[in-house]
Amino acid sequence: MQVERTRTVAVQTTEDVVKARQLVRQAMAAMKFSLVDQTKFVTAASEIARNTVIYGGGGSLRMETLTDGARKGLRLVFEDKGPGIADVGLALTDGYTTGGGLGMGLPGAKRLCSEFDLESEPGEGTRVTLVRWTLT
Repeated sequence: MQVERTRTVAVQTTEDVVKARQLVRQAMAAMKFSLVDQTKFVTAASEIARNTVIYGGGGSLRMETLTDGARKGLRLVFEDKGPGIADVGLALTDGYTTGGGLGMGLPGAKRLCSEFDLESEPGEGTRVTLVRWTLT
């Protein structure tokens, strides 16, 4: 797998969440992802960006365009230095919520990605990596 391009942007405010959504959609359109793939991945990115701001106190998004043989992909790495997640397994369970919502955010985002990874340490912050692949 080869990283073609990298871009990092701040995700500190709700306006940054909107900007992140736009950047992800623009990157995917430029890479010729289908509208369905774009919609799914932008939805996942929006959820994780929102969590970065609300629960992580803000952080960053690193976007990387990838190639792997006949596949091309977009990798998003959201990082914050917030309080972290005490039980990642529980956080990825449908219906679990700490914010009064439906508890579908993290598990829903995971289902919308080709690859999903969540690393978190209480008191150290959280890193969520999303990847969406398509054939060239």
